[in-house]
Amino acid sequence: MGLEGKNALVTGGSRGIGRAICVRLASMGAQVFINYVSNSAAAEETQQMIVDAGGKAELIGFDVADSEACQTEIKKMIKEFGSLDILVNNAGITRDGLLARMSEDSWDAVLDTNLKGSFICSKAAARAMMKKKWGRIVNISSVVGFSGNAGQVNYAAAKAGMQGITKSMAREFASRNITVNSVAPGYIKTDMTKDLSDAIQEKLLTEIPLASLGTPEDIAGAVAYLVSDDGAYVTGQTIHVNGGMYM
Repeated sequence: MGLEGKNALVTGGSRGIGRAICVRLASMGAQVFINYVSNSAAAEETQQMIVDAGGKAELIGFDVADSEACQTEIKKMIKEFGSLDILVNNAGITRDGLLARMSEDSWDAVLDTNLKGSFICSKAAARAMMKKKWGRIVNISSVVGFSGNAGQVNYAAAKAGMQGITKSMAREFASRNITVNSVAPGYIKTDMTKDLSDAIQEKLLTEIPLASLGTPEDIAGAVAYLVSDDGAYVTGQTIHVNGGMYM
């Protein structure tokens, strides 16, 4: 599943799932562009991990919810490096709270980053992919986009929306040899879950048939398949990586 000669942009690539995806794609031969907003130290750490392993990585800082910055930086990247072949829309935030108490700012912030950001980045990337008549776009969704979750109406709405974007883009871009798919993680061992209490984690495990949390590398493996030649005939689909939590 080689990706030699391909340029891959991973939004929110500095840590967690994004970092694992960056490392995996770089190990397959892609030159990886690690997107981050403010945590440059974490992004540099991810870059160093890739370089130390013999891979190629560049940093690209911008907020995916900022349309002007996103388009400017992606155009600059394509001009300097020649192409953008793979886009992984991974950037995401949470602003949890019950609907009755949720502010519009919390709603807007999550929808802007998690959903609108995928639209903005995909639009900027698709232009280059259509010219080349080759491309791979993968949206990182979530199990809660399918099952819902109390206290996460904004996050669930954004992740459910990504499914509609995925299917619609897949139909629009198929004639240009661009596939669009999504990966829907369940509960994964990241910064978002490590702060959960032991009681909450134990309860979660009772809801997961495989009785364990997933790892960022589990998600990276699914992404690797979808962007490789092995996944060339797969488009408009969602791979659920959740240990059986949602079937």
